[in-house]
Amino acid sequence: MTYKIIIAGSGGQGILFLGKSLAFASMFEGKKVTWFPSYGAEMRGGTANCTVVVADEMIGSPVVLTPDILVIMNTISLDKFLPKLAKNGYLFYDSSLIPTPKVKSHINLVPVPATEIASAVATTKSANMVMLGAIIAKTEILSRKSLLRVFQNGGKTPREASSNVNIRTIQEGIRYIEHQKSYHN
Repeated sequence: MTYKIIIAGSGGQGILFLGKSLAFASMFEGKKVTWFPSYGAEMRGGTANCTVVVADEMIGSPVVLTPDILVIMNTISLDKFLPKLAKNGYLFYDSSLIPTPKVKSHINLVPVPATEIASAVATTKSANMVMLGAIIAKTEILSRKSLLRVFQNGGKTPREASSNVNIRTIQEGIRYIEHQKSYHN
């Protein structure tokens, strides 16, 4: 199985970190993976996106023209990348920041109020990790254990403390999707 993913938003939203975290978790499971970042010269506030390809077999190219999964954190990125989403693909978007997009019926729409959830748990800067948890819970492309392994340190340094925040916000993203699944069943 191969998953082609585009993650996009503004610089400073942790777009590249989200993609890199997904790539590392994939490696823990022995998957083949590529991570390909792209960002404007202005970084914070400018546009940022990355592609991640997760596969069981060797990957021929990190370039993703038609993603199976599109993760969007701002409206500008939605307008740019939505037309590229594959038929029956997943569109994850931060519904705290983006109004419900008009999409064709063959798109799996997954609104996640990532900024709102992150703000309630820690800080809006963790919205990317809420979204990461939601992606894993909805698609099950990786195990939760592999994802959390990327962040497990448990120490007291600032970097390790941010790992604890990341774990908590990832778990809230997972919890949000699980609640949505149980609500719709």
